[in-house]
Amino acid sequence: MGLLDFFLEEFIENIDWVEKDKDTVLWKFPDKDANIKYGASLTVRESQVALFLDEGQFADTYDAGRFELTTQNMPLLTSLKSWKRGFDSPFKCDVYFLSKKTFTDLKWGTPNPIILRDPEFKQVRVKAFGTYFIKIKDAEKFFTEFAGTKSIVKIQEIENSLRDIVSPKFAEAIAESGVSVLDMVSNYTELGEKVAPFLQKDLDPFGIELVKFQITSTSLPKEVEEFYDKMTNMNMVDNMDKFTKFQTAQAIEKAADNPGGGAGEGLGMGMGFGMAQQMMNQTSNQNQNQNQNQNQNAPAEKSQTKEEIMDTLKQLGELKESGVLTQEEFDTKKKELLSRL
Repeated sequence: MGLLDFFLEEFIENIDWVEKDKDTVLWKFPDKDANIKYGASLTVRESQVALFLDEGQFADTYDAGRFELTTQNMPLLTSLKSWKRGFDSPFKCDVYFLSKKTFTDLKWGTPNPIILRDPEFKQVRVKAFGTYFIKIKDAEKFFTEFAGTKSIVKIQEIENSLRDIVSPKFAEAIAESGVSVLDMVSNYTELGEKVAPFLQKDLDPFGIELVKFQITSTSLPKEVEEFYDKMTNMNMVDNMDKFTKFQTAQAIEKAADNPGGGAGEGLGMGMGFGMAQQMMNQTSNQNQNQNQNQNQNAPAEKSQTKEEIMDTLKQLGELKESGVLTQEEFDTKKKELLSRL
């Protein structure tokens, strides 16, 4: 290495940061103990900020743009070093770049269930998970309170540090909202907006801004979920007759898809009971109608034809053969029907 090469390496003429990954929040310019040349070029890209430190003290801060490092463009550093007008010698200074972009899709969750007072369940344990977005809003405060003398800070380090802060703030916001655990899903957006101010208070000292806070899922203890499912099913069945017809239609559809399976046999038994009950109800209703008509001296309802009676006997015989009706029930019904012939 020649003497000229040695001196060239001692002076830094261009300072910039080309971000090689999306996870770096802070990066120290590698000066290798070299001096910055007077009049060197500084390039700060969009969503970046450059910090100059002189012996640990904050000097000048630069937002996006291209700058020529002279005494005119470095007023604070000039003051710290007591440079006179016309200074043109190399100088030593630490340069840090910070990313001011929004970091998205950071994860949070409750490591253990949170015990909440609930208007319906009194006390219940809830676990929750979600995402949040942050960005650096005060570069100097972030450097002082979080980064320190580190040469690089990744977003994963910030995410890990905030994990223990988010969970308690979520619990505080949920408790204050008074929302029932059964209504949480329909209030995710509102609850996220309530959590954000609680969490922002803890981020302010680090110069971090909470851009967005989202709740993506909540889970309840198994016994609470089972009770909730039962309540939902009961609320759905407001008409037992409609519910029975709906169940029968579903069973028929399943049996059609699997005619040779055991489900078809079960369906046959279930439909048999339903048919038997329906025929008995129809007979009972007919008898009641006939008695009412006779009492009112009105013409009796038209009786069943011979063909209808024989068809009913055939159906009852099939139900007896399948075990749905007992021999005694079949004989009683058979005697009643034959008396009408």
